[in-house]
Amino acid sequence: MDNSGPQVFTGNANPALAEEIATYVGVPLGEATVTSFPNGETFVKINENIRGRDIFIVQPSAPPTNQNLMELLIMIDAARRASASRITAVMPFYGYARQDRKDQPRVPITAKLVANLLVASGAHRVLTMDLHAQQIQGFFDIPVDHLYAAPILYRYLKTLELENLIVVSPDVGGMKMASAYSQLLHTSLAIVAKQRTSPTSVESQYLVGDVAGKDVLMVDDLTETAGTLTAAARLLKQNGAKRILAAVSHCLLTDMAIQRLKNSDIDELITTNSTVMRPIPGFKLTVLSVASLLGEAIKRIHGGESVSSLFEVNGKGKQG
Repeated sequence: MDNSGPQVFTGNANPALAEEIATYVGVPLGEATVTSFPNGETFVKINENIRGRDIFIVQPSAPPTNQNLMELLIMIDAARRASASRITAVMPFYGYARQDRKDQPRVPITAKLVANLLVASGAHRVLTMDLHAQQIQGFFDIPVDHLYAAPILYRYLKTLELENLIVVSPDVGGMKMASAYSQLLHTSLAIVAKQRTSPTSVESQYLVGDVAGKDVLMVDDLTETAGTLTAAARLLKQNGAKRILAAVSHCLLTDMAIQRLKNSDIDELITTNSTVMRPIPGFKLTVLSVASLLGEAIKRIHGGESVSSLFEVNGKGKQG
């Protein structure tokens, strides 16, 4: 057995993705026991020798967020105490990313707290994808490799041969991402301005741009209740949009979101397997695998090579 290569382990957050990544890297998925005691406490045991090895633990902090985050922290601690030479937390989805600033009095900056916890548990490096806010990288005093799902989404979108396409940001905060996609796809750009009436409901207000008779691609990094997407789609349809697609890096769909999508004007939702996706009966959901993207990053990190080219889309600049 080659003891110089990387070892890939996983908790219970997304074992199917971890298996795909290990296959791409060309190693068997590491053997570890990750279970819960009857009182809810997490128990971890790594069932093979990792002394002096380069360890990659694949674990998105998706719902149940706290459970999956604790599994990751405990696995990192177990690997550190088993004398792994380097431990990389591979987080295809970084939970708590939206709590990245104090936007009102007496609230925490939980994204920074999570960064502190990862470092305190023994992580030497973090590999993640499509952070909700890029400045989260600055919360770490260890290296962070931040990848984009754009190359994966772009390749799929090109196969659709969409004509007369326009890229739309479903809210003001997504303008930078939408602008990057519009440049990649050589399309014009529009924006839906919204007003959020509660954490689960959105009232879209007005549209800036012309979507009449066009295929529309809405892009976003994250959706949970699908309120922003479905409200924006309704407004786009009212303004003459022909076909409406949504490309979202991370989908953490609640029951409310599934009902909204089934009753929405969205013709297809395109996302990744950064989190575990369940099918939506009667609705076109396309799930693209990011295993090759993360697997290639793992191979390059292990080999001390640059990951910069993974940011490129079809030979062009990175998605921003």
